[in-house]
Amino acid sequence: MTSTADKARTLAALYAAPEILRVVNVWDVVSAKAIAALPETTAIATAGHSIASSFGYADGAIPRELMLDMVGRIAAAVELPVTADLDDGYDDAGETVRLAIGAGVVGANVEDRLRPLAEAAANVEAMIRAGSAEGVPFVLNARTDAFVRGGGRPASESLADAIERGRAYLDAGATCVFVPGILDADTTRALVDGIGHGKVSVIGLPGALTSTEYEALGAARISFGPLPQRVALTALQDNAAEIYAGGIIPANTRALN
Repeated sequence: MTSTADKARTLAALYAAPEILRVVNVWDVVSAKAIAALPETTAIATAGHSIASSFGYADGAIPRELMLDMVGRIAAAVELPVTADLDDGYDDAGETVRLAIGAGVVGANVEDRLRPLAEAAANVEAMIRAGSAEGVPFVLNARTDAFVRGGGRPASESLADAIERGRAYLDAGATCVFVPGILDADTTRALVDGIGHGKVSVIGLPGALTSTEYEALGAARISFGPLPQRVALTALQDNAAEIYAGGIIPANTRALN
């Protein structure tokens, strides 16, 4: 069995590799196993939004114990390193990371929700310290909501804010900085220039660049948030409509459960 610390080091190496880390977010054990079975999969990333939806909660409203129970089940079901979406750290980011490590998780996204920078950076430090105390070099993809919570401010202000926050989070021990939003080439290039090559994480939203394009611009990771679950639910709903209209289950359906 690979130790938790070894899995953390493996995940850190994937962030540091010249190839962009592509992760297709999962939300339960069966989705994790389906993705882990693909030879191209090198790490498993959970989607907090999708897990919350599975339990009937709005994004960001699921209790910590439910989130940790599910990410722990996912970590126990796969051999690959697991990085979890831990929302905003649940008001005690260090303790949340300690509990997550106990559940087998070796990395995380934790969002700043545009808290004051000093407070947000202190949270990053607390998370890294918690990993060190557990003997795990925890891999933190520190999320800044500079764009998605920027309101009506000019994009240039959100960009400057993201860079300032990203640098502070790296200084506090984060491995990478997650900047969600539909980032075009110029914005991505500016983020990479300001935060660092191989230090920016992006999300593959509709209308965004491709993973190959982000890789060429120096991004370290691309994830897809709640969208893989939406793809699965779209297929489910569409097939149900076909069944109601007299259709059948497609013959090429694979037994993945």
